[in-house]
Amino acid sequence: MAGTPMPTGAKAMAAACFAVVGWLTAHVYVQNMEIATSVGRLREITALLGAIVGWRVMGNSVGKGYLRAIGSGWKTMVVLVIATLLAFALIEMLELSVRMRYDGPLEAILDVFQRMLDRSFPLASVPVLAVMLIGGGIAGMLSENANRRWR
Repeated sequence: MAGTPMPTGAKAMAAACFAVVGWLTAHVYVQNMEIATSVGRLREITALLGAIVGWRVMGNSVGKGYLRAIGSGWKTMVVLVIATLLAFALIEMLELSVRMRYDGPLEAILDVFQRMLDRSFPLASVPVLAVMLIGGGIAGMLSENANRRWR
């Protein structure tokens, strides 16, 4: 496959770091959810998405210095949060559509965005924001450090 970028130490470090930060963020997020809400595999799926997003987004943003790496780490966290909200909203929509809860496909698609919005309110708590900001910044710096050490 011509043009396929090779795996690097920075991409591996970004995947590992954002898997951990994703799991931690999901863990703190769960503590702010309503009691009746089922958690399921939220932490594990968020960690998996964190590894993928870390590899693809942060892994390609290294090599510009530590200060920019912190910003890239925050950008990666935003992408991770949006990807996680979208993934879980899609899963919920598919479960409801199997039960024939929607009148049509447009209603199901619009419900995905409403579910993303409904699930985003616990993200505004101080502990969740702290984990995302601090964890994203540290993960970005560790990825930058890995890029400098392992070329």
